[in-house]
Amino acid sequence: MPHISYSALKNWEFCPFYHKLTYIDRIKIFKGNVHTSFGTSVHAGCEKIVLDESVDTEKIFSQTFKDELESLPEEEKPDPKLVEQMSSVGPDLPKYALAALHEKFPGFKVFSVEEEIVEPILDAPGDFDFKGFVDLIIKTPDGKYHILDWKTCSWGWDIQKKTDKMVTYQLTYYKKFFCDKHDVDPKMVETYFGLLKRTAKKEHVEIFRVSSGPRKVNNSLKLLETAVYNIHNKNHPKNRTKCEKCEFNRTEWCP
Repeated sequence: MPHISYSALKNWEFCPFYHKLTYIDRIKIFKGNVHTSFGTSVHAGCEKIVLDESVDTEKIFSQTFKDELESLPEEEKPDPKLVEQMSSVGPDLPKYALAALHEKFPGFKVFSVEEEIVEPILDAPGDFDFKGFVDLIIKTPDGKYHILDWKTCSWGWDIQKKTDKMVTYQLTYYKKFFCDKHDVDPKMVETYFGLLKRTAKKEHVEIFRVSSGPRKVNNSLKLLETAVYNIHNKNHPKNRTKCEKCEFNRTEWCP
């Protein structure tokens, strides 16, 4: 079945032609860097420690980070000092994340980790599904579900990023389609980003709520349906306002 993920939608919103190059033509220029390697490694520790609080996060982070760095292309080999700094803080971030969860959600139980969501987009052509993987879903004693997506960063996010429409839509879609999958009342679901801060001197983890009421859900679905309609009908116009920020600009694929 054809499907669209949040990442694919974000690329389509950036530029429909960029989406075509990356998700239809499968052309990849960016193949990761030290920051994506760090994020993957910290995520691996967070995934394991919420299921088993006794796991060795240093071992998990170190092995994953090593494997990720070795897989980077030669031109992305990182500064050894940056690798050393990341290696010093990476193993502890999952521990800080677990402590932050216990503080914010006393008595929580893990509902699922890396839950796959594949649900139909009902008002879109072509029988498209929305597909995603949710980092963490927990349930608190009051019966509410809490969807959380971990994000690694340096010092944190400013208010502009915390309230950015496309950034927060990720959680809006997760909530909408999680509720569809499990037949859960949306009023019983709350959504959060968890910032895992690499350079913070204190408050290494910040968990903040993102609201996703009916109006926001409807607006997000309109964008999703518009994207699917155009992808299904092979409409891939170039967004010329984004050319200077695009990795394909002035290349053989987009002269």
